[in-house]
Amino acid sequence: MDRTHLRHIARFCDKCANCPEVYVDDNAEPERRVVITDDFGQRIQMSIDQLRDLVRDVRAGVLDQVLAGTA
Repeated sequence: MDRTHLRHIARFCDKCANCPEVYVDDNAEPERRVVITDDFGQRIQMSIDQLRDLVRDVRAGVLDQVLAGTA
């Protein structure tokens, strides 16, 4: 994936060469501005509003049950 036009925001881990990352593509259409990559070479794109909703839900504990019981 060509990342030259993407603004890097965050990287999750540092244990491998292809850790999940978050970018912003200021040149993309508004509904595709946020780019999240995974360690398998896949990516999703979403709007800033969708990312805002995701962050709000994570802060509220919506995903806590996914992590319950994991090491």
